Amino acid sequence: MVNEFATPQLDQLLCSVSKPVGCILDKALADQEISVSDALVLFQTRGLDLLALTATADELRRRQVGERITYVKVRNINFTNVCYTACKFCAFGRPEKDAEAYTFNLEEVVQQAVEAWNWGCTEICMQGGLNPKLGGDIYLRLVRAIKTALPNLHLHAFSPFEIQYASQLTGKPPEYVLRELKEAGLGSIPGTAAEILDTDIRQVLTKNKLSAAAWIEIIKTAHRVGLPSTATIMYGHVDAPHHWANHLALIRQIQRETGGFTEFVPLGFIHQNTRLYTEGQARPGPTGPEHLKMHAVARLMLGQDIPNLQVSWVKLGPAMSQMCLSAGANDFGGTLINERISRMAGATSGQYMPPEEFERLILDLGRIPAQRTTLYHILREGQRHYNPARPQTMRSFEASQPIQSVMVTTQPCHFEAVGREIYGAPQQC
Repeated sequence: MVNEFATPQLDQLLCSVSKPVGCILDKALADQEISVSDALVLFQTRGLDLLALTATADELRRRQVGERITYVKVRNINFTNVCYTACKFCAFGRPEKDAEAYTFNLEEVVQQAVEAWNWGCTEICMQGGLNPKLGGDIYLRLVRAIKTALPNLHLHAFSPFEIQYASQLTGKPPEYVLRELKEAGLGSIPGTAAEILDTDIRQVLTKNKLSAAAWIEIIKTAHRVGLPSTATIMYGHVDAPHHWANHLALIRQIQRETGGFTEFVPLGFIHQNTRLYTEGQARPGPTGPEHLKMHAVARLMLGQDIPNLQVSWVKLGPAMSQMCLSAGANDFGGTLINERISRMAGATSGQYMPPEEFERLILDLGRIPAQRTTLYHILREGQRHYNPARPQTMRSFEASQPIQSVMVTTQPCHFEAVGREIYGAPQQC
């Protein structure tokens, strides 16, 4: 049977798939909604069915966003790894007295932001552990300090969990916290801490983290006050395809209500250094086909409502990222200077992706590289950095651009000093 919405090559492939999968892919190509039950069928695909799924997702990507693959120049600042929650899936957080615990003071955070701006970054992505010694006003102080120094830099910061924590410590409702941060210059928030929006799964991952209902409410509130966010899923641990399908449907429902998600970012579980894995509760992350299916099904379910689908190259690695960019994704993410969270969990893809390497990988797919802002405005398009005659694209960032970031020990006197600096003279903020 010929699909009038498919290219000749895709139509030929669709003629070879199983009938249930073919019917669902026909629906997707006709811009009909993919249901949770449809998604469950697609998450079970193998062989030609899987190939047809990824080809359909790639065709929908082409229709919805074209041939560009975008990336953003961004520096990550994880301002502290001291955290009281002890999430089993996280290898980043440390107790206060741990030898690897650190906290950057306000001056060091601003210095790193200024360095990033001087290197051409348009965004700072900032998150940290929930450090009780820093107080609830730390988030507002950080925003004011950075925006005072760099008023034109986009600040993408603080997960819904951090917003809830600030609310608890200050006694102010989350909406008040978000409005304060927006007025101080916060541009958007990361939709991390979503993991899987399922109560039973979240109880296994961590009993101390915010609930699925709280995540949803804070995200909706952020969108309502004018702060856009990303949307995420963390998959490949103690979850299953029905959790993935329900999660995607919930994200779609929120987007139709608020319109505030800028992109959807699947985050494969990095298992190596986590207690969840070492204690025998989780499997060792997603398989290659699962990565492809997650990105492809996300395109089919979300593409009409959230056109931008991002790969997490630090979790997938460059080669698997390219595969997912051929299976529905259209955004390569950010340069991620100083990425720490995935690395401490065991990721080995590095802390930095140079623009020339982004371009090399994008051109290899026959697509168009484009540098974007956080909110997906295109700044530059086409080949600008990659020179095939100079193939050493994966240079060390630290070797070419020295970073003078200081790890500060968490002695009690240090926290008192940080408290004086952050909460002291108002003119510093």
